[in-house]
Amino acid sequence: AAAMAAPPVPEQQQPLPAPRRRCPPLPAAEPLLFLATLSLGLQGPLATQYLWDRLGAERGYSGPNGSSPAGCGNGSAHDDPLRQEVEALVSHWNLCINLGGFFVGLFSVTLFGPWSDSVGRRPALILPAVGMAVQAAIYLLVMYRQLHVAYFLLGRVLSGLMGDYNLILASCFAYVADTSDRRARTFRVAILEACLGIAGMLASVGGGQWRKAQGYINPFWLVLATSLAAALYAAFCLQESVKQQKPAKLFTLSHYKAVYRLYVAPERLSSRRKLALYSLAFFLLVTVHFGSRDLFVLYELGSPLCWSADLIGYGSAASYLAYLSSLGGLRLLQLCLQDTWVAEIGLISNISGLVVISLATTTPLMFTGYGILFLSMAATPVIRAKLSKLVSEMEQGALFASVACVEGLCSLVATGVFNSLYPASLHFMRGFPFLFGAIILLIPAAIIGWMEIWDSNRDYSHFSDASLSPTDD
Repeated sequence: AAAMAAPPVPEQQQPLPAPRRRCPPLPAAEPLLFLATLSLGLQGPLATQYLWDRLGAERGYSGPNGSSPAGCGNGSAHDDPLRQEVEALVSHWNLCINLGGFFVGLFSVTLFGPWSDSVGRRPALILPAVGMAVQAAIYLLVMYRQLHVAYFLLGRVLSGLMGDYNLILASCFAYVADTSDRRARTFRVAILEACLGIAGMLASVGGGQWRKAQGYINPFWLVLATSLAAALYAAFCLQESVKQQKPAKLFTLSHYKAVYRLYVAPERLSSRRKLALYSLAFFLLVTVHFGSRDLFVLYELGSPLCWSADLIGYGSAASYLAYLSSLGGLRLLQLCLQDTWVAEIGLISNISGLVVISLATTTPLMFTGYGILFLSMAATPVIRAKLSKLVSEMEQGALFASVACVEGLCSLVATGVFNSLYPASLHFMRGFPFLFGAIILLIPAAIIGWMEIWDSNRDYSHFSDASLSPTDD
């Protein structure tokens, strides 16, 4: 026994103890996504309202506290050329800011996403959170110093260079794909998307009330704090999900080629076709989501609704509540339906809700439209999960980078189309962009249904061929 005993390891060869981290590592990306979404959910409506108040005050339309002008809600206000000028100006500034940020982010996300397949997910989560904090700091500087609103564009571009919120979203979904099995992935993705709803709902209600009580500066300090908290969580508390990390160059074209190969690999013709079709459906669906959400605040500020800041907060919270109701509906519907048909039901909910909102002229009817959207977010986790199952485990970062690239393109197209369509349709139907979005959603509904029917027919034909093959001899 003494002869078989292992010789003692010399002291200089003994492994060094692992460095202690400041908190136990957690295999959960949900808190980080919650903090980042809380920051974005506070920032979006507040920035639009700030533009409305600032640009309206410069033209003598609204006071510094954002009070609606006298006569809002009556027939004369509907045709007020000054109000339409302010609405069009705010819409165009939103177009420029979102256009600049997402155009830059379109290239940075596809660089950082495949890079995270090698070096790990945590660096790709720290960088965009810091970028969002930089953007919030610039917005605060604009408000403190009353700088020109064009500096909003500078903050958005700097955040886009570091990946922006889209990189956080892509890295979190890649993290979930790394840590979940294929059968439970759809529901895990839905849980992650439910975090979007919880954070957005809290931000909407709290931001509206806070802005009404204390203005814009104090809420934007919370935007800065939550962005920094997300960066600190990724740096010190998040457990790495990539099992085989290896050093990799950041500034190289190989990362872009990794995304490109997903769609052009000749040996995976069937997967390539599915990736393209599901990406198209995802593009159209998210474009409508982004485009309609960009216009909700403007639509509610104008006549005949003329909502105040607290009602705008409640409306944004109602729209984010669809994430939670869609999670519950997804879980229940999965007990008796396949994921594809759950997505189709979600699209029907989305189409119906947008049609009602496009016709809303009163507050109860507007909230009715929000209520009909209760399953509108059930389709996106299904599509994300189906895309994730079409690639290998070592390609999740590249895949979700391409999905983030699609989302960046969605924001680009949605901002351009919907923010241009809204002022152009004010003279005949203020809710026309929402009706237009409902019509567009018929296309992804047809694509998803056709893909499921085509797969079912192909499986049936394979089964029939296998059953007939013994008689061929």
